Amino acid sequence: MKPVVKKFKKVLIANRGEIAIRVIRSCRELGIETVSVHSTADEDSLHVKMADESVCVGPAKSSLSYLNIPQILSAADITGADAIHPGYGFLSENEEFAEMCSKWGLTFIGPSVACLKSMGDKIESKITAKKADVPTLEPIYVKDSTDDFIQKEVEKMGFPVLIKASAGGGGRGMKRIDSFEELWPAISRLQEEAKAAFGDGTLFIEKYIENPRHIEVQILADKYKNVIHLGERDCTIQRRFQKILEEAPSPVLTPEVREEICQAAVRLAQFVDYDSVGTVEFLYDQDTQKFYFMEMNTRIQVEHPVTEGRTGVDLIAEQIRHAQGEEIRFKQSDILFRNHVMEFRINAEDPRTGMPSPGNITHYHRPGGIGVRTDDYIYTGYTVPPYYDSMISKIIVQADNRANCITRAKRVLNETVVSGIQTNLSLHKEILNDPDFIESRFSTNYLSKKLI
Repeated sequence: MKPVVKKFKKVLIANRGEIAIRVIRSCRELGIETVSVHSTADEDSLHVKMADESVCVGPAKSSLSYLNIPQILSAADITGADAIHPGYGFLSENEEFAEMCSKWGLTFIGPSVACLKSMGDKIESKITAKKADVPTLEPIYVKDSTDDFIQKEVEKMGFPVLIKASAGGGGRGMKRIDSFEELWPAISRLQEEAKAAFGDGTLFIEKYIENPRHIEVQILADKYKNVIHLGERDCTIQRRFQKILEEAPSPVLTPEVREEICQAAVRLAQFVDYDSVGTVEFLYDQDTQKFYFMEMNTRIQVEHPVTEGRTGVDLIAEQIRHAQGEEIRFKQSDILFRNHVMEFRINAEDPRTGMPSPGNITHYHRPGGIGVRTDDYIYTGYTVPPYYDSMISKIIVQADNRANCITRAKRVLNETVVSGIQTNLSLHKEILNDPDFIESRFSTNYLSKKLI
């Protein structure tokens, strides 16, 4: 099929903070005008100041602003936008929003609605992955099962197990269970939480891997069935299933496993006719060197700069190009992997408890020097609002190997100053100085066992 390319003149960014700024920058380099949207709480945010135009779409509450589909579509209409980039979170994987964009004559910068539907549901996506010959952990589905069935299946599986909400994301709707006494109350509680948070109380149970790493593979795909991978990221350092530090390449994968896991991700993307930037996430069992499909994120990831640092590919620009109808500009053999890259998520929170710490930033000093990138939206005098995710900055560090990357990261984090609010900078410094992290002796429960 011959490519049909429709160049965008103006893109509306249906998001806020650092990801909105990140999209603005790529659009500028592509010669595309930008429109930002904002809530009343974000009037002074940097993404509002940087866009060519900005439209207020509602009050502080996300459901009335950043999740308000009619308001966002109206903002696109009155500003004459051709397309909408959803960033991550909010409406980025909302199939209804993608369908509405199409009805309004707007291009949704992301995968097709069919891909959003097939890979957005964690249960359906596991079934699909199995059909694509991608290794999966066999789940127990809770929604229509009886207590007797669940009891028998869990007895076969053996504790510990992990309960997950099918519609969950970002670490929410998940709990490790070690006994039947814990299981039944947890199922009831998680069903209610999932209904309230995601509108869907469907749960599933799978075997809990005791010594896992969280490995994800970056996918690049176009509308003409071309798919390549841009390597893996190791996202194992997490707090309550929320990633806080990512790195690439993974220090524990052998070259053979790395090739297998990357090809499995490509195979799945090809199987579902994926057509945008995306990420396939796996659980890697360090004891057996086997990996299992967890889910597919049908959007750009928070940690995409790690891959950009490794490959030199602007993922946002490629995502926009593919939405315009362009083919992938690279072959797999064109992708060159270099350096070791780490990303540190800087959150406005208590470094020990993780409780949010909004407020006024009295002084902010951004780090610099060779091999350093900072994606942020804060500045001295800015007030971090209490209504949204606590991440205020991402510091990305790269060097020629992991040891030198850690050394450089120590210098960079010591150079970073955020005054007036609490942040998790001290937690990152503690991690960087820990022998187990330095020697890569850790799993996803590292923080819960060692530091928290």
